[in-house]
Amino acid sequence: ARTRSTGGGGRGSGRPPAGGRARTTASRTGTPTSPRPAGSRPGAKGRGPAGKGKGARSKKQRRNRRLKIAGGLLAGMLVLLGVFVGVVYASTEVPSPDSITNAQTTVVYYSDGTTEMARLGDENRTNVPLDQVAEGARNAVLAAENRSFYTDPGISFTGIVRATWNNLTGGSTQGGSTITQQYVKNAILRNDDQTFSRKFQELFLAIKLDNNYTKNQILENYLNTIYYGRGAYGIEAAANTFFGVPAAQLTPQQGAVLAVLIRSPSRYDPEVSPEEAQDRWGRVLDAMVEEGWMTAEERAASVYPPALPKSGSSLGIPEGHQGIIVNRVIDELQGKHGYSEQQIRAGGLRIVTTVDKGYQDTAKATVEDVMTGEDPALKQALVAIDPRTGAIRAYYGGATDFDYARAQRQPGSSVKPYVLATALEQGISVTARRDGSSPQTFPDRDAPVRNSGGVSCPACTLKEAITRSLNTTFYGLSYELGPENVRQTILEAADLPEVWDTGQFEGNKTLANAEGGTASSIGIGEYEMRTIDQAHGFATFAAGGVERDPYFVAKVSNSEGTTLLEYGGEAGEQVLDPDVANDVTYALKDVAAFSKRALDGGREVASKTGTQGLNAEDNSDAWMVGYTPSISTAVWMGNDDPNQPIVNARGQIIYGSGLPGAIWQDFMNAVLAGTPKEDLPDEPVIEGDTGEGVPEPTPTPTAAPTSEAPAPVPTPTPVTPTTVPPVTPVFPPDGQGNPNQDQGRENGNNPAGGMPGMPGETEDPPWPGEPQDG
Repeated sequence: ARTRSTGGGGRGSGRPPAGGRARTTASRTGTPTSPRPAGSRPGAKGRGPAGKGKGARSKKQRRNRRLKIAGGLLAGMLVLLGVFVGVVYASTEVPSPDSITNAQTTVVYYSDGTTEMARLGDENRTNVPLDQVAEGARNAVLAAENRSFYTDPGISFTGIVRATWNNLTGGSTQGGSTITQQYVKNAILRNDDQTFSRKFQELFLAIKLDNNYTKNQILENYLNTIYYGRGAYGIEAAANTFFGVPAAQLTPQQGAVLAVLIRSPSRYDPEVSPEEAQDRWGRVLDAMVEEGWMTAEERAASVYPPALPKSGSSLGIPEGHQGIIVNRVIDELQGKHGYSEQQIRAGGLRIVTTVDKGYQDTAKATVEDVMTGEDPALKQALVAIDPRTGAIRAYYGGATDFDYARAQRQPGSSVKPYVLATALEQGISVTARRDGSSPQTFPDRDAPVRNSGGVSCPACTLKEAITRSLNTTFYGLSYELGPENVRQTILEAADLPEVWDTGQFEGNKTLANAEGGTASSIGIGEYEMRTIDQAHGFATFAAGGVERDPYFVAKVSNSEGTTLLEYGGEAGEQVLDPDVANDVTYALKDVAAFSKRALDGGREVASKTGTQGLNAEDNSDAWMVGYTPSISTAVWMGNDDPNQPIVNARGQIIYGSGLPGAIWQDFMNAVLAGTPKEDLPDEPVIEGDTGEGVPEPTPTPTAAPTSEAPAPVPTPTPVTPTTVPPVTPVFPPDGQGNPNQDQGRENGNNPAGGMPGMPGETEDPPWPGEPQDG
């Protein structure tokens, strides 16, 4: 062993003992001089307790390595995304506002796709610079649509997140769009689709537009582009249309009225929805106060400014029957196919309807011919539907802008086929017999039910009863079947809503009285329906019980010819058993001939008349509805006021087989001329009677012969009505048809209320030499 010299000085007592630093040969060669416990190692300076240092470092290294890998991947993805965004942004071209065509004309065609019905978008537009728009009006638009317009980057991040979440979760589609985004969507993309690809494109264009143009340029183009309603594009045209002043003279209050219209021009028109318009107007003013664009004192003194009334047709919509069709087309595109008002009225669409030009012209000409010399106060409606598809072939809602084809009026006896269908579903055949005596009383009604002229048939089959339109039979049958069951049949056949969603009875239960109850009088037409509903319901019978929704729009394409929508109707739903539809059609085959409204050439047709009585002497509504397998047509006639009686030019009351029957007959003959005749059922399918039938009348035998020859077989003779004395016939005027009197409603939704016990639905008086109908 060696010792190191300390050089004479030293550490004194701190010097290690001799041999303290000596090493043996074994220690230098790595051989331990003494055993070490398993798993232990000498402690290392700063490493903590023995046995832990190396293991801790290994786990941390693995964790760090994973984090580095994940971070690298994320960084790589971000780099790729940045490159992608940069490339897309660089390649996105924003057209100059001067090169953008703000609106294109939309054309509506008849079913041939070439004959124009209307042109929408004859622009009422005058572009003005921003400094010619009153500052208060500009601020009102910003308050309504985009308060942060001058500070945002052209897009709304919160709106994007909200819209994305709703789209992912299936919630309502929301745009959350800024003014810049709206301008891009309406002026550049011309696309309202709530899709990620469209929104993605909109975002890039909005950002680049915001970078390439000043905020004032964007706002100016937006104000000159947006649609305000009543055919007015741009704020200058809107100011003149609604207030008769240029945009430079708009007050803040007037500007707020226009700002409200941007969201929905039709809904917030002051003349259409004054309460909703004023409510939103007040919120716009409140927002202006919050932004410092109006003082609280000015807000408190603000009064809703009166707007000018609507004048003439807007956006090229024609007047009269064609304009009614165009409005129905617009409603269908918005409600059923999701098109926006901006797209329809200014998107350059090419819309092909289902309406046949020949059918429509015939409908108009027929109404005018039949009604020549009649009271102009009488209103008419005609709807013709193809039962095989649901396509509306003719739609005459009247000569004015009011759509009488959607007016809710009492249908009278034209609902009796639905009662018969309900009976057939319950196993009661058309050959079953019911008591058609007149008058009769029923447990659910105090006043008696009567047939027209007191006609009585104690044991008529249901086919005979519907041909003669016996009120007592069908009131009693409705009572027997259950009024709610009859109601359900009508709802399904005509696809009526449970509660009216439009019209004067909006919010009320369909086919029910004001209290929501449905009585047996549903079987004789007490509760309101529309002409479109009757054409629809009878089309279900014609289609073998398959219900198909009526529709107007067959095809939509853009101005370049690209097809955007093609619709041929739905497959339909089997709401009635085919055998039921067969037997209803069989039962209705004789009605047209019985009412002197048979079609030319002996063409088979199923039909039903209907007349709604106002009181004991007058009628308020008259109907004729009928179908072949290829066309179902309903005709209605009445006054604006259902309390006023309907009479013809001779002062005589109008029945379903009268003027409405003449219109129906002439129309059907004209549109079916030259087409193949279509067969209707020659016999019923459903047999038996599970209900409360009456026996067949016993034939009266003839007297026995005096000779020894075999007695002849007794010949059945018709049962002579004996309940009431015969009524002296009243000769009808030419073309009035044969009688069919039905019982009217009693105190239902009709404001007139009806007169209990009085005959309601009535038909023409009998023709000479013929039995009198019920």
